[in-house]
Amino acid sequence: MNIRENFLKVRQEVPDYVEIVLAAKTRNADEIKEAILAGADVIGENYVQEAERAYKDMGDLAKKVKWHFIGTLQKNKINKALKVFDCIQTIDSLTLAEDINKRAERIDKVISVFIEINIGSEVTKSGVEPEYEAVKNLAAGIAKLRYLKLEGLMTMGPRVGNPEDSRMYFRKAKDIFGRLKSINIPNVDLKYLSMGMSNSYKVAIEEGANMIRLGTIIFGRRACKIR
Repeated sequence: MNIRENFLKVRQEVPDYVEIVLAAKTRNADEIKEAILAGADVIGENYVQEAERAYKDMGDLAKKVKWHFIGTLQKNKINKALKVFDCIQTIDSLTLAEDINKRAERIDKVISVFIEINIGSEVTKSGVEPEYEAVKNLAAGIAKLRYLKLEGLMTMGPRVGNPEDSRMYFRKAKDIFGRLKSINIPNVDLKYLSMGMSNSYKVAIEEGANMIRLGTIIFGRRACKIR
């Protein structure tokens, strides 16, 4: 099947309330266009430079969808990221949040952000430690920043062969999400739990995800990494 058919198949299988973020890492503008024309309305990118290139190459079509940053954001790329992205899903420290807020203030742009949780406590991955108090404290700090709007939590989960092995991690993320949502922090509108990828999205949805990030299952196997 082609990209359009792949997207339509998944979209029909996934509940309507679940948003699909197209993980477009290494994909070119034509591939992303095909997905958008099939109905994709949120594009996720891991690298700012790739996003800039795709955004430019796609012309007016790029403005018809939302762009989410789903990679590790370097401080020297914040200004460029703010020109492209509507949401940054990978906030893992108050320092990063404050840096983004300062630059967003300069261009008078309020941007949606998610807190990234390192749900498996993996040393090779970024994210807040998977403890409720740590996530709550970061959320309270972000809530004080005028140009950031905290709208969700995001997690990767350890890479496993059997999707069932991810279930316990997704369940823990959902628990943190539910507890944080219940305390109604002022200036926080917690709407999204972003978890689950091509091999694990079905389990993630069963455990409470309402946003999933899909790449391979839509685009096919990834080409060599470019930046």
